[in-house]
Amino acid sequence: MTTMEVSYRYANRPSESVMRAIDSVREVYGIRKIRFKENEQVILIEYDASRFKEPVVINLLRRTGLDVGEKLVLT
Repeated sequence: MTTMEVSYRYANRPSESVMRAIDSVREVYGIRKIRFKENEQVILIEYDASRFKEPVVINLLRRTGLDVGEKLVLT
């Protein structure tokens, strides 16, 4: 297993239905952890890179209805 973490800025505060959809993304095999930094409007996703690549992660997030913006570089 190769663990990777990616983070994105999002535009609007997630609605209740978006949060439920994000909760279902947590059930996808290979998604290890999803965290929010609400004060910075950032979502962090830890995933198994041997299962899928980063574009799959962003597509999963976009399908939830989250207004995903720029990818952030982790320091």
